[in-house]
Amino acid sequence: QVQLVESGGGLVQAGGSLRLSCAASGRTSSSYPMGWFRQAPGKEREFVAAISRNGGIRYYADSVKGRFTISRDNAKNTVYLQMNSLKPEDTAVYYCAARDYSGSYYYAEKGEDEYDYWGQGTQVTVSS
Repeated sequence: QVQLVESGGGLVQAGGSLRLSCAASGRTSSSYPMGWFRQAPGKEREFVAAISRNGGIRYYADSVKGRFTISRDNAKNTVYLQMNSLKPEDTAVYYCAARDYSGSYYYAEKGEDEYDYWGQGTQVTVSS
């Protein structure tokens, strides 16, 4: 089992920045492909960003491309989401997820259904 804990959410003005962290614990002897997703009120959860086991492959949703950056520090079992130029429409609960996969170090996953472990989420609110 793997436990994921997100942190770093909060209230920020439009144009501001936040950095989310996702700390993994438990069975983390090998790194996992990781992703960030978000869910706004009244909407379905959507993909935000994903990163491969070695950080060499990164995917982004079109809505955040150029503003958000996903990264990871495997020595700390932590994945980050740097969010710049935030907009009110970025307001949502942000979740990190891990896929229990020990194959290619260059595999990253956009599909929500492929992930095995989820954090509890952290609220990001962007005021206009």
